Amino acid sequence: MTLPDHGTERFDLWAPRAAGVTLLAGGRMYDMNRRGGEAPGWWTAPGAPVSGEVDYGYLVDGDPTPLPDPRSRRQPEGVHALSRTFDAGQHQWADGQWAGRGLEGAVIYELHVGTFTPEGTLDAAAGKLQYLAELGIDVVELLPVNGFNGTHNWGYDGVLWYAVHEGYGGPAAYQRFVDAAHAAGLGVIQDVVYNHLGPSGNYLPRFGPYLKSGEGNTWGDSVNLDGPDSDEVRRYILDNAAMWLRDYHVDGLRLDAVHAFKDERAVHLLEDFGALADAVSAETGRPASMIAESDLNNPRLLYPRGANGYGLAGQWSDDFHHAVHVNVSGETTGYYEDFNSLGALAKVLSKGFFHDGSYSSFRGRHHGRPIDESLAHPAALVVCSQNHDQIGNRATGDRLSQTLGYGPLALAAVATLTSPFTPMLFMGEEYGATTPWQFFTSHPEPELGKATAEGRIREFERMGWDPAVVPDPQDPETFTRSKLNWSEAVEGDHARLLELYRALIALRRATPELAGLGFEGTEVDFSEEDGWLLLRRGRTQVAMNFSAEPLLLGVRGGSIALATDDAVRLDASAPDGGQLELPGHSAAILTNEAG
Repeated sequence: MTLPDHGTERFDLWAPRAAGVTLLAGGRMYDMNRRGGEAPGWWTAPGAPVSGEVDYGYLVDGDPTPLPDPRSRRQPEGVHALSRTFDAGQHQWADGQWAGRGLEGAVIYELHVGTFTPEGTLDAAAGKLQYLAELGIDVVELLPVNGFNGTHNWGYDGVLWYAVHEGYGGPAAYQRFVDAAHAAGLGVIQDVVYNHLGPSGNYLPRFGPYLKSGEGNTWGDSVNLDGPDSDEVRRYILDNAAMWLRDYHVDGLRLDAVHAFKDERAVHLLEDFGALADAVSAETGRPASMIAESDLNNPRLLYPRGANGYGLAGQWSDDFHHAVHVNVSGETTGYYEDFNSLGALAKVLSKGFFHDGSYSSFRGRHHGRPIDESLAHPAALVVCSQNHDQIGNRATGDRLSQTLGYGPLALAAVATLTSPFTPMLFMGEEYGATTPWQFFTSHPEPELGKATAEGRIREFERMGWDPAVVPDPQDPETFTRSKLNWSEAVEGDHARLLELYRALIALRRATPELAGLGFEGTEVDFSEEDGWLLLRRGRTQVAMNFSAEPLLLGVRGGSIALATDDAVRLDASAPDGGQLELPGHSAAILTNEAG
């Protein structure tokens, strides 16, 4: 989408339906004037300060309470207070030699700044970057950091998309973090939310038609992507995406819940995101990756724009998570029901989607469509065995490591890190963290906090959970419990699992065919009855025993490059290439240089 330039004055404001606007800046009032020409709805403030750090806000239609800037870069006193100017150009970047990082061959690590370290700040998180680099991580993905009300939050209640939460250190700390990540050889993906706004501090409707009243999604009114004045709303979103890529040097964006976008325009917003990424990549010479969270199983998101696709670099695949989760945990309720077989995992590994036009019992209808293997690479699917949603949206926020032992956790790791797709870990997964990751909020308004807590309890009560076990999201202890306990990483099976993750990531990097081959390079055999699955990628074989019993499995020669259990044995003299002895809940990776 190409629009006329709205001007570059630092306090310009889009408020198309306002009768009058006054700027409060540096303690002084400035009457704003409508801009003319090709910038309808925009206001400018003659005589306003042109430099220096300034606190400011807008008084709309005579209301004496100043509102924060919709494009505010800083909110030092919170989302209800005055904005503060921030000059992103003042940072002296040290990443001139950084070549960028695309998805193919990468391993992503998802983290929440507030619970990743005891301090819960970007600077503290930067102190763990060397640990992540030594683990073998390629890209760090941050949960949303935009301005939200309160002191702590998942980040999806953001209301000021251009600001970085002050509790994390604000925008200057964000620049330091990205610089430090690039110095450590790590890319950065920022999770952004453009499908809704949080319940407290959302002043956008006071300025203009940013939302479509009456056309809601799961979280409230939808963002106005295709109604009157939606050109400027889309510009607001795309300018924000460009800000992260240009001003903050991030390597990509994770687009939250794009299935909640309500966009009937001929050129979908997702296509605009794809075009923006290409434009920024052409400017910088670095990859700029747009990754959608989507439960539509619509591969059009991944296809090139020239093939009538949206041109995104990737999308999350819930089907992979569900298939792995069921086969290591045995849980089959709700949306897990359709994935209650090794056949489901085999199909996902082979085809990318399980629901590719098949019947979804959870939805009560057919769902998805097949991926055209000539138009998409497996690396475009980002997969995991755990993530913030799949843990945090459980009633108690429990991780797999709180109920499973080393064997099943190791199987989940092998399935994820040897898959044809782009693997993503959730913070602490690599050492089997036993700290939960629960749903937490800190709404200062008592009535909103009470409504949030009661709504959460009702939601899980309807699903059959005992309401007494559902933690109160407003209780500060719910947030504190969710912080990682790093001392676990050096203890017993935690340390053993961590070493396995390091070895798996190193083997993935040293074995290009694991991540490099297309869909056509995948073969999968399995036995539902005996509980084994054998994945072949070129000369590499990944044998997994999901049953509790030991078994013998025929393989096509090779040698053991990695095993999750010391009791794994290979009899190379057995007929037809060899026989692998796998204890219960174990896996082995075999390589065969001779082909």
